[in-house]
Amino acid sequence: MRHTITVVVENKFGVLARVAGMFSGRGFNIDTLNVAPTINPATSRMTIVVRGDEKVLEQVTRQLEKLIDIIEVQDFRDEEYVDRELLLLRVHADSKTRAEVMQICEIFRAKVIDVQPTKLAIELTGTESKITKFLILMEAFGIEDLTRTGKVALARSK
Repeated sequence: MRHTITVVVENKFGVLARVAGMFSGRGFNIDTLNVAPTINPATSRMTIVVRGDEKVLEQVTRQLEKLIDIIEVQDFRDEEYVDRELLLLRVHADSKTRAEVMQICEIFRAKVIDVQPTKLAIELTGTESKITKFLILMEAFGIEDLTRTGKVALARSK
């Protein structure tokens, strides 16, 4: 089972290393990790997706709360939240296939961000399942390279 956790931390040197060290030291694997500043320049938000059962999630949460420089740990398993991921992709698209690739991009609301004679660079933002479905369709054209941000998440306001 996959769990999404956000951790608000003090924006200080070494915090990411301590968090990553806690995971590796306890044998927990991180599926995705995203770190970015918040509206407060003194803090950053980490969005961590981890696999495991309820026991693993409870251990991860407790261990995170013990670390210095951790301000808040939020487990999104029971709360409503919104999440997104960013994909940048380079796909083969010559004169014969370019229109079809662009049509699929339009359906998924993806943006073509660079055009070369035989390749297109594409940007797509969405849920993990939307990005996965898009990638399945793009495989038929030949994916040359890609990068994904991993999930970012935000609680819905109450």
